[in-house]
Amino acid sequence: MTHIAIIEDDKGLNDGIVLALKQDSFTFSQYHTLKEAKNVSAADLIILDINLPDGNGFEFLERFRKVSDTPIIVLTANDLETDEIRGLELGADDYVTKPFSLMVLRARIHKALEKTGKKSGLIYRQNGFFFDFEQMRYTKNSRELQLSKTEQKLLHALVANRNITMSRDTLVDRLWTDGAEYVDENALSVTIKRLRDKLEENSSKPQYIQTVYGCGYAWRDK
Repeated sequence: MTHIAIIEDDKGLNDGIVLALKQDSFTFSQYHTLKEAKNVSAADLIILDINLPDGNGFEFLERFRKVSDTPIIVLTANDLETDEIRGLELGADDYVTKPFSLMVLRARIHKALEKTGKKSGLIYRQNGFFFDFEQMRYTKNSRELQLSKTEQKLLHALVANRNITMSRDTLVDRLWTDGAEYVDENALSVTIKRLRDKLEENSSKPQYIQTVYGCGYAWRDK
């Protein structure tokens, strides 16, 4: 399941993009200001509006490109050629001028993901595990695993970023995209424990879903 971050202050357009892409089994984080968009580094693709209430998208793009190569599609109401050139020079993967067709945006998103090899599906086959996130099929030593929707999201986030520590805030944002600020602080810990119980030989001494104290969690390949 590919995760897309949308930074767009127009709520109607923000929601419309999500609606247009629901059929692709993507997951989403929706932001309306740059201040809200603190965990976008966990996304597989970012849709970025240039004119935001608390800052300029070009400045965000320039800063973000110094630390990440995550595909970024820029949205703007400006149809000036100079703005398009600036966006591309700063590292945008594509540039879409408002108003635009949501189906055209969808096609451009797929194209950007194909370039980076990040399509909506992901298969992991290692250490006796087989995870097909697109088909939602999970096995351990050929035995089917029954995972809840939240457990699937957590597993995908960790495996897609294996050997990288993911902060608790980032994981909460990925798992509970609607109203993450209202999620009980123990919800992530409970989900981690349940997933360990299903995947680990000894969940009290996990080999795969490891706690990085003071930071978060990481999936480690043996």
